[in-house]
Amino acid sequence: MNNKPFLLKPAAKDYLWGGSRLNDDFKFGMDADPFAEAWVCSTHRDGCSVLTTGETLREVLKAHPEYIGTHASTVAGGHFPILIKLIDANKDLSVQVHPDDEYSLANEGQLGKTELWYVLDAKKDASLVYGFNRDVDADEVKKAIADGSVGNLLNRVPVKKNDLFFIESGTVHAIGSGCLVAEIQENSNVTYRLYDYDRVDKNGEQRELNIEKGLEVADLKASAAPRQPMRVLRYRNGCASELLCRCKYFQVERLLLNTEVNRELASYKTEENSFHALLCVDGCGIIAADGFMLNFFKGDCIFVPASSIEMKLHGQAQILDVSC
Repeated sequence: MNNKPFLLKPAAKDYLWGGSRLNDDFKFGMDADPFAEAWVCSTHRDGCSVLTTGETLREVLKAHPEYIGTHASTVAGGHFPILIKLIDANKDLSVQVHPDDEYSLANEGQLGKTELWYVLDAKKDASLVYGFNRDVDADEVKKAIADGSVGNLLNRVPVKKNDLFFIESGTVHAIGSGCLVAEIQENSNVTYRLYDYDRVDKNGEQRELNIEKGLEVADLKASAAPRQPMRVLRYRNGCASELLCRCKYFQVERLLLNTEVNRELASYKTEENSFHALLCVDGCGIIAADGFMLNFFKGDCIFVPASSIEMKLHGQAQILDVSC
C-alpha cells in the first residue's frame, strides 16, 4: 500500500434499538434490520472493518504495525487503540456503564471504555442520560432497578445537533431515542447493562443485566449536567478546523472542507506519531497525491497511516479527524 490512505467498509450491528438511518442517510447498503451501529473503523474481534481488497483492518495493521504510529501504538500496549462507530438510536439505549482499563483488563481481558459522542442529528425532544442527579449507594440503585424507578435517580440531558459529550469510564449513561451519533471510543466492547426497560430480544428473551459488575465500577456520586465546551474554529486554505476532544486515549478534530472557490486545495499529511481516521459525516470530496486519487462520500471512513504521503483534499465536506 506504500503508506497511502485507504477506505474502510464497516461492520454492522443489529441491536434491537436501532433503526434505518445508517442505510438511509449514509447509503451503506448493509444487510441489518434494525441497523443500530456501523463500526466504521475497528479491529475488534466482535466486528472488524474491511478494506475494498477484502482484507480486514486487523490483518493490515498486523502486517504493517508502523501504520499505527509511534505514540498511538503505546496507548493500548501495542494494539490498535480506538474504535469509531455511527449509532442510530431509534429507541432508547439501555442504562449502562463501562469499566476503566484496570478493571476491564483484569475481569474481561480487554480495555475499558472512555468515549466521545458527537451528535450528528437529534429529534426535537431528544435527550440522554448522564450520571446520577444526586449521590446514591448501590443498594438504592438496585432497589430502583428492581421496581423500575431508576430513571428518577438519573440526570436527563437535552440533546441537539452538533452537541458534544465526553463519557468517562464509570459514568452511568444512555443515548436516548431520536439521536444519530458518531462515537469515538477506546478499542473495547465491554458494557455493563444496568436497566433495559424489561425489553426482550428477537428470541423473546430478556436481555442480560450486569448489575453487580456495573455497580462495582459506576461512579455513584452526583454528576453535574455536562456543559457544551467552548469551540474555536481555525482557518487555513480550503479548510476550517476545531478541536473537539483531546484525552489520553484519542484526539478528535472536526474539519470543515470547502475548496470549491479556492485556487489552493487543503493540504493533509500525518506524522510518524499517529495514524488518522477521517470519517466523513456530511458532503463528499477527493483525496489526491501524485499518481493517487481517492473519492469519499458521506459515511466513508478513510484510514491514513502514520507518516503517510502528503495529500491534497478537495470538496465540500464535514470530517471527523481521529488520531492518538
